[in-house]
Amino acid sequence: MLGEGVRRAREKGEAAIEWVCGNAESLPFPDAHFDAYTIAFGIRNVTHIDAALREARRVLKPGGRFLCLEFSKVEVPGLDKLYDAYSFELLPKIGKVVAKDEDSYRYLAESIRRFPPQAKFAAMIADAGLSQVKVRNLSGGIAAMHSAWRL
Repeated sequence: MLGEGVRRAREKGEAAIEWVCGNAESLPFPDAHFDAYTIAFGIRNVTHIDAALREARRVLKPGGRFLCLEFSKVEVPGLDKLYDAYSFELLPKIGKVVAKDEDSYRYLAESIRRFPPQAKFAAMIADAGLSQVKVRNLSGGIAAMHSAWRL
């Protein structure tokens, strides 16, 4: 993924980006270093989410913003059953045909269902020491944007 990001940035002429490969549970940056921390569709793949959240807080400057976009728990009645059918029946078949990789698409659906629902994840963010935690559901809860501040 990092290599693909580097390749795409070079294609667009983006030279001012410093690329770093690191572990979300032990970031290679000093305390209070960043104004913002963002992660999209990745934190559910971290082994110890609580450790990654503590690291996010650690590297944020006071007043820094935390933003996390992640698949979440569908909260619209009826849509949940439709989404489950899509995720567990159709998505792996699409992955098998398009990417020749049914297992990865089955893992995707399973990893999404194992991720904590919105309220529990928001509590984890607060437990990591971030403040003013907010959740905004997208597409009925298929995804959610979690935001917070380091005070």
